[in-house]
Amino acid sequence: MDREENLVELIRREPDERLLSEHLEQLPESVGRPETIPTSPVRRKLVGTGATLTGVTLILGIALIAAGIVEAIAGSAGVAIAALVLGVVLAGTHWGWVHVAEITANSIEERRNSSVVQRRREWLRSIEPYGRYEVSSHAGQDGSITIETVRYRPVPDRERSFTFTREVVGREVHSGEEPAATVAERAELLRRQAAADTAVERERYEVANDAYQGALMAHEDEQERIAAVRAASEALSERINSHLRDPPLTE
Repeated sequence: MDREENLVELIRREPDERLLSEHLEQLPESVGRPETIPTSPVRRKLVGTGATLTGVTLILGIALIAAGIVEAIAGSAGVAIAALVLGVVLAGTHWGWVHVAEITANSIEERRNSSVVQRRREWLRSIEPYGRYEVSSHAGQDGSITIETVRYRPVPDRERSFTFTREVVGREVHSGEEPAATVAERAELLRRQAAADTAVERERYEVANDAYQGALMAHEDEQERIAAVRAASEALSERINSHLRDPPLTE
């Protein structure tokens, strides 16, 4: 798939909601960060309770398995089987309490912070699928300065969404002995180049998006025209049929 086809494919997708959570680090810094959902005491209690139940269930499951083995040796087959089955079930499903607690806590927080959740989703939907280039620098323990150019490339993700991949496309290491003004000038030059490359990516996206939206609107107008013609034809047909069922009297 070439770049143009890939871009058209991306235009038809929405940002993946995981960009609000586990994919957050894949977002370009230039788009900002979503509003944080306040953590409530209820969430901490639920998660803590889930962790406690997880531990208790595991210990109880192991204890029942051990008791079942003892009962089997003692000759109590019925009790042994019941204890072993229950123990295996408890030990095998003990992690479920953590997931139940997490899902319950998320549900409660979404209801309590519905306005924040809505703003986060609107913010996410405002992110457009074009590449961004950004430059950052960090100092090494030896006094050197590393300047990196990073590309955040939009890629299809799941069935109808997109996410970003982070790629280091340039890295320069400057000795601590180099003049600070020289390093700063180089970093500024790279930032300007990154901004220019981002502008090119955005222009490509806007051209493709305008063409796509125009074609979509034309298609919708055509569908409306066909629907209007169909409705007019049906009305005319019904009028003709009514006259055929009840023909006018003639002298």
